[in-house]
Amino acid sequence: MDSVDEPAAEPRKRGRPKVSSDEDKRAHIVEVAGRVFAKYGYAGSTTAIVASEAGVSKQTLYKLFESKEELFAAVVGAHRRLMLDLPRPVEDISIAASLERIFMIDMDEDKDADRTGFLQLVFREAAQFPELVDILQREGMLASRQQLGDWLSERRSEGRLTLDDTASGARMLMDMILGGMGPPEGRARAWPDRAQLFAHLRRCIAIFAAGVGAA
Repeated sequence: MDSVDEPAAEPRKRGRPKVSSDEDKRAHIVEVAGRVFAKYGYAGSTTAIVASEAGVSKQTLYKLFESKEELFAAVVGAHRRLMLDLPRPVEDISIAASLERIFMIDMDEDKDADRTGFLQLVFREAAQFPELVDILQREGMLASRQQLGDWLSERRSEGRLTLDDTASGARMLMDMILGGMGPPEGRARAWPDRAQLFAHLRRCIAIFAAGVGAA
């Protein structure tokens, strides 16, 4: 039986290199800016430093962010997800277990370091730069607190907890948990190791859950 030659495979065509979208560039710049702000503080950070660290031109940065204030607002907004894992689907677990997931008690060490650095930045910069308080409130704490309050309201409507003021409950929880994560004296002084910190945070959540009848 005669053999039939198989057609030669076509050479792979080389396409144009993929150009990152403005959304990709924006996300990358915000990620780098977060590290720059944490390292140098708000006063010591400049758009030139961020552009250099991000590997983009200042023209590209200013195309996406009109000012350092707008860039800081974007960093605060991006870090909101490091504070609370919300919104999230309904889970068939206890309220306390859900809250541990919402506050990401078991976050890995690298992400936890980013979260701690951001919290310390927020506490430090808010005191030194009053003009940033509106940004921190609008893009960070207020939005996060509203999401948590909504979550508590949904659980109350399901009859899973008793709480007359969910907005106050959300504030109470965030004060306890975020205060423990980024204490004024610094984490190293407050908590010798992560295990003790996480035990404290779980204790805060357990006390809250018991107080709202969801233990």
